[in-house]
Amino acid sequence: MAGMNPTEIRVAGTGRILVAPVNTPAPTTTTGDWGTGWKDLGYTSTDGIKFTKKDKIDPVDTWQSVSAARFIYADRDLTLKFALMQLNEDTLPFFFGGDAVSETAAGSGVFKYEVGNSPKVDERMLGIEFADGDAIKYRFVVPRGQVTETDELALTRTAAIKLGVTFTALAKNDSAPLATLLMADPSYAAA
Repeated sequence: MAGMNPTEIRVAGTGRILVAPVNTPAPTTTTGDWGTGWKDLGYTSTDGIKFTKKDKIDPVDTWQSVSAARFIYADRDLTLKFALMQLNEDTLPFFFGGDAVSETAAGSGVFKYEVGNSPKVDERMLGIEFADGDAIKYRFVVPRGQVTETDELALTRTAAIKLGVTFTALAKNDSAPLATLLMADPSYAAA
């Protein structure tokens, strides 16, 4: 509906972030479980998730005009930034770039994670879900991407540890979308 309509204002009141191996079946509805292979990354900071879409557009300048004659689309970046607050076998490798947590000796209760001496590919699918009340629900799926930046990790006496990451969407192929947004929201129904 065009114009001012307060019923179309959305607040991502509660939600979650999930990851899965690339090519895991993604949900096609906003209801039900995400399915086998998807892992919930748990609590995130109150900053929530920040989406950024940046398009690089190069102007084509001509001798005959001071303004551009046309534009060429050179690049598109889709990033999601958030801070995880739980430390476990899923979040630590997500933050540090892959590999796995292992027990030092069977039954020891002591675990280790080794940060690699050089970066490697750690591509994953990313899923985000949020609800605004009982009736409005959104799901956002990135079919392929990777953590491309991490925030500094602060260990202090007065605050929880946060694993801040920037996840960048990668093209799956030339015809596939960078991301898909599913909405159970009457605001999109044809008037």
